[in-house]
Amino acid sequence: MEFRPIGYVRNEIERRMDRERVLETVSEIELLPEYEEGLYRIEWHAELDVLFHLDRSRDYEMVIRPRGDPSNPEVGVFGTRSPRRPNGIGVTRVKLIEHRGNKLLVKGLDAMNGSPIIDIKCVSWPPANMPEGQKD
Repeated sequence: MEFRPIGYVRNEIERRMDRERVLETVSEIELLPEYEEGLYRIEWHAELDVLFHLDRSRDYEMVIRPRGDPSNPEVGVFGTRSPRRPNGIGVTRVKLIEHRGNKLLVKGLDAMNGSPIIDIKCVSWPPANMPEGQKD
């Protein structure tokens, strides 16, 4: 199995931050030029799911304490949002702020600056912001 990045994250997140601060962070997703056409009419969507590679995560454990907090009960990694995962794939639902060319401004992306983007998916169809009569 092989994945190629379709773009990269640009933001101020250089290390792990608390979830509340991440939710307020605005990030730019810059797609590689050959994928720009795939953003056609993306602004019709209010939210997107962004899949990215957790490229700085090197190891994992199958049972962990969420957020590394010893007061949390142990649980399996698949029941958490831990970045330390067997395949290093992250996914976040973001709010789309703006689309300009091959760039998206989004809010709430919990990927670090420079993280490779694997895919972008709409949350639902039809999109929330699709203009009347645009079913072509």
